[in-house]
Amino acid sequence: MARSSEQISPELDAYAVAHSSPADEILTSLATETQQRYPDSAGMQIGPEQGTLMTLLTRLSGARRALEVGTFTGYSSICIARGLADGGRLICCDVSEEWTSLARAYWDRAGVADRVELRLGPALDTLRALPAEAAFDLAFIDADKGGYIGYWDEVVPRIMPGGTILVDNTFSHGRVIDTGNHDAIVQAIRDFNDHALADDRVDLVMIPIGDGLTLARKR
Repeated sequence: MARSSEQISPELDAYAVAHSSPADEILTSLATETQQRYPDSAGMQIGPEQGTLMTLLTRLSGARRALEVGTFTGYSSICIARGLADGGRLICCDVSEEWTSLARAYWDRAGVADRVELRLGPALDTLRALPAEAAFDLAFIDADKGGYIGYWDEVVPRIMPGGTILVDNTFSHGRVIDTGNHDAIVQAIRDFNDHALADDRVDLVMIPIGDGLTLARKR
C-alpha cells in the first residue's frame, strides 16, 4: 500500500505501519484493486494504520449504530463494520453506484454485508431524512470537503452523548497552515476546522495520521 501518514517521514511511517496490526488479505486486496481500477482516485482511500485505528475506536466505544458520509470503494466501512458490537448497523452515504459496487463486493467478502446499509444520493439529503434525535454512536465524515460543515451540522445532533465523530483530511495535505494558499478546498477545510473547534457540543483532537484525522466526542 502507498504511504498514508503524510506529516512524518516515509521511514517513520513505514515503521509505524510495520508495528501496527496489519490489514488482512481482504483489505489489502481491496486497496490493490482500487488502485488498479481507479488510479486517479485511489488516494481517497484511507491507509492501513488509519483503518486499524478506526476499528479499534469503534470497538472501544462499544458502538452499535454508525454513520459514514463518503464510502468510495468500501475500505473504511469494512473497518467500522468489523468494530461494531453484536447486532450493530452502519449506514453508508455515497453518490457513486460505480465505486460502491466494488464496496458491495468486498462487504460480502469481509462478511459484513448484513451490517451495512448503503443509501445512494446526496449525503445531506440522506442525513436530513434521518430522524432528528440522537440515535448513532459513531460517525465518519470523508466526502467532498466543501460539504463538511453541512455534514457536521447534520451529524452532531444525531450522535448520542458520549458518541464519537471522526473527520478525515483535516490537514488538507499540510496546506491548512500555508497562509499563501487560497485554494477553495483548503479554505473549506480551514473553515470546517474552525467551525468544529468552536462547537461547544464536543471535545476534539486532531491526530496526525493519514492526512489528519479529527476525533471528537459528543458531550
